[in-house]
Amino acid sequence: MTHSTETTASTDDPFLWLEDIYGEKQLEWVRAENSLTEDALVTPDFEARERSILEVLDSTDRIPMAGKHGDLYYNFWRDAEHRRGIWRRTTWDSYASADPDWELLLDIDALSASEGTEWVWGGALFLRPAEGEPHQRVLVVLSPDGGDAARYREFDLGSRTFVEGGFDIPTAKSRITWCGPDALYVGTDFGPGSMTSSSYPRTVRILRRGGDLASAEQYFEVDEDHMMALVLHDPTPGFERDIAVDTIDFYTRRTYLRQDGDWRLFDIPEDASISLHREWLVIRPRTDWTADGTTHVAGSLLVIDLEAFLTGGRSFATVFTPDAATSLQSWSWTRDFLLLNLLHDVSSEIRILDPARDWAADLLDACPPLHSVDAYAVDDEDDDSGNDYWLVATGFLTPSTLYRGTIGGTSSAVKSSPSYFDEDRYAVEQHFAVSADGTRVPYFQIAAKDLQLDGGNPTLLSGYGGFEHSMTPAYSGVTGRGWLERTTADGRHGVYVLANIRGGGEYGPQWHHAALHADRHRAYEDFAAIAGDLVQRGVTSPALLGCTGRSNGGLLVGNMLTTYPHLFGAISCGVPLLDMRRYTKLSAGFSWIAEYGDPDKPEEWEYVRTFSPYHLLREDVAYPKTLIWTATSDDRVGPVQARKMAAKMKDLGMRNVWFHEALEGGHAGASDNRQAARMHAMSFEFLWRALTGSL
Repeated sequence: MTHSTETTASTDDPFLWLEDIYGEKQLEWVRAENSLTEDALVTPDFEARERSILEVLDSTDRIPMAGKHGDLYYNFWRDAEHRRGIWRRTTWDSYASADPDWELLLDIDALSASEGTEWVWGGALFLRPAEGEPHQRVLVVLSPDGGDAARYREFDLGSRTFVEGGFDIPTAKSRITWCGPDALYVGTDFGPGSMTSSSYPRTVRILRRGGDLASAEQYFEVDEDHMMALVLHDPTPGFERDIAVDTIDFYTRRTYLRQDGDWRLFDIPEDASISLHREWLVIRPRTDWTADGTTHVAGSLLVIDLEAFLTGGRSFATVFTPDAATSLQSWSWTRDFLLLNLLHDVSSEIRILDPARDWAADLLDACPPLHSVDAYAVDDEDDDSGNDYWLVATGFLTPSTLYRGTIGGTSSAVKSSPSYFDEDRYAVEQHFAVSADGTRVPYFQIAAKDLQLDGGNPTLLSGYGGFEHSMTPAYSGVTGRGWLERTTADGRHGVYVLANIRGGGEYGPQWHHAALHADRHRAYEDFAAIAGDLVQRGVTSPALLGCTGRSNGGLLVGNMLTTYPHLFGAISCGVPLLDMRRYTKLSAGFSWIAEYGDPDKPEEWEYVRTFSPYHLLREDVAYPKTLIWTATSDDRVGPVQARKMAAKMKDLGMRNVWFHEALEGGHAGASDNRQAARMHAMSFEFLWRALTGSL
């Protein structure tokens, strides 16, 4: 629970009172605003569309994505019958069948009813069993409200019950790993001084079975103004080790290996990311790095034998080098190979690297243009399937398919999502807009095949542009039903557009670096350039163009509202950052200084203020119709920036402003499918009616 009474440099803010998240007066304001918005948007037609979207989310034909642990496959599932969800498992033969026979492990709805808490599933952490034994113990992660703060409880897979007297870590923003059958490495809220300014664990302690948190032995600690402390235990036989990570901010960290009773710092740049896999050390630098006279470019991937590195060796194998169009998104090890997931102009490419052949690379022929395909290992330690991989393929008009394959062998489809709308009516195109500084910026357009380029089509532009997060093609029955299939009085379908602006990771770390701090406006210029290109190409017109974004994407569209209001007819702004003067004082905001800058430093506030929508509002500007939505229990961004922005806009006399706050649901804005359906339906309904003149 987050309460803020910080007033430094904000005494002139008349809406500071709304920062008391759970205050009675504040929630009364929220309920009143919710009522106004629901009165305006919720009609019988709205409810029918909401049911249609919920049908997608609750569909029992969705792919039940599973993780392999031992010989069994585990899945968490929500549908109409299981609103909070069920955790279950099955065998491979059963999973691969048309109608798997699932063994129920935990019913979250039943648990919530019995304990009087509306638990939200957060995952399960498996304890590695003894050689030859099945998995027996896990830590089940449950949030009481859908926020990031969660409770960790030991669960027995054999009896399918919580372990009486077992590990039970109270609700907090914790980071926990097993370090053996009778001990945990616990980073959590131990009391005053144990959490960082970013609201994450500052210390990690060793909690032994039967012990208590207060007296647990401290194992690792970071500075209070750093982001987070984490200790991981690698239980791989023959390679057992402890790794500690001092996350300084989102892009810099110090990584340590436990040796001879002490922590040994890895001698690599703080902005590089690393991973360990058996004997291999993998390094991805985010900026150019020169080691022993060799310069390794930003976004490349380097591999070296760990022991050789620790004894001073720096003869890296460069297994990937980016180019102007191609970037590395992720990697995964099978038993004998390294899988690389790449983007080439935002379309997927997968390479299989063989260390036994001096890292020779082969392409995996599974990536159609303008699609997203992701490959990752099934279980690299399995004797029989160590070189098996999962392949998830999806596209805007291609329902997702899950494949399983073997490197050097074949792959076959295991599960496919159903079709939720008439995809054959539509076509996907990729276009490039030219931003203010001449940079070509890609975007995807999904529109009816008979699209008329006369500026008359309701169009929704979506984007993010931050934290090196890539926006890639993906099938969405929600978008299909909620936007593409909707038609105007003269039969025109909605057009959906996804932007790949700077600040994201579509072209690697350089694409991200280009929009950091004082250069933040490049992301907004890119988005505005795409809006302009859509108009210039005749797809739409400003009055018929809406935009939407969440979180950092909420900040993006907040800047469209305040800096580019002439380009849009309506804006849907979700779980947003908006008050960039106060963002570091609210929820987890301190951890994002590396992305935006520090408003408490005068020289940095000078540029941060230029993209702080809360401070850019003016009385004499005609703003587009705006919906601002958030969630009370969001403990990452928090609801207060959205509240304050809506209150300020209304105080300035702006009538076309609506606000809605889900009273639970965390940063996702929803903790179950019904809440998610309401959130999606409300955003789509607002945008459609605002753009077509019925609101």
